[in-house]
Amino acid sequence: EMLRSLVGSEMCIRDRVLTMVVENPKYFYSPGKLLLTGEYVVLDGAKSLAIPTTFGQTLNITSIPEQVLRWQSVDVNNNIWFQADFILDTTSKVVTNSTLEVAQRLTQVLQVVCDLNDGFKDNFKGTLAITELEFPNNWGLGSSSTLINNLANWAQVDAFKLLKQTFGGSGYDIACAQHRAPILYQLNEGLNISKEVSFKPSFHKELFFVYLNKKQNSRDSIKHYRSVPKDTLRNVLSKISKLTERVLTANSVQEFSDTLNKHETIISQLIKTPTIKEQLFSDYPKTIKSLGGWGGDFVLVVGNPEDKIYFKEKGYHTILSFAEMIA
Repeated sequence: EMLRSLVGSEMCIRDRVLTMVVENPKYFYSPGKLLLTGEYVVLDGAKSLAIPTTFGQTLNITSIPEQVLRWQSVDVNNNIWFQADFILDTTSKVVTNSTLEVAQRLTQVLQVVCDLNDGFKDNFKGTLAITELEFPNNWGLGSSSTLINNLANWAQVDAFKLLKQTFGGSGYDIACAQHRAPILYQLNEGLNISKEVSFKPSFHKELFFVYLNKKQNSRDSIKHYRSVPKDTLRNVLSKISKLTERVLTANSVQEFSDTLNKHETIISQLIKTPTIKEQLFSDYPKTIKSLGGWGGDFVLVVGNPEDKIYFKEKGYHTILSFAEMIA
């Protein structure tokens, strides 16, 4: 019921958005992201499976009489949770009327946009920018990456450059925002390489996603990973890349589960952190896979519909099927 209220009854949000893009060139849309394989090691060149989600974020640009860039952020319940005005001072530095942390962060991002495209400065007079999330902002599906990609599309700048100079990271989330299908993603000598692949296994009805009731700060996760000695990574990168390929070719839920379990064990040993199954669900008999930074956001679970009861009884009530999360 919750999902239907988010997505709509008959027409998929993505279909509606693509139609609106044609009708309004100042309307931008980016899907959210999940990192199915390669968490952490994607930063060092491991081949990873990244998946755009059915949920994303929009950016709508309109004109207003006030001589400012007015920013409004709307949540999934259609409430404005953030609003601020931005202008350029006499030195062309972006300033804002808000002292909120999110306003200061956005000021920095907008400044980088101006640095990348000097013509963007024209938007600081008479412009209203409205962002709308299609998912709760604590789900960890890419509220930042979808914003960066939408901003980059609006300003006609390189989204990967904008990410590098603002939030940082591997860029897989930007790649997801730019695709409408699962991708194999890899960093190779500074290049962001994406290849669309098919990922809808025959047993996809035996897969679902459980939200762990807290958002994981990816910057903290990356900082923790960076403390791992570089020589420890030498064999890990090739192993994870091979497991990523096996995930795509798995012909049975057992082969799929075995591959994910091996992946979890390798990353657990690498970052010296127990798997999420060991931490929270040790008595669950089937496979559980962390997605992205360990300890929060969503996990992928192998199980039947009746297995969802196990998680609900433990207090995890946000559970989405494969079809609900992945188009």
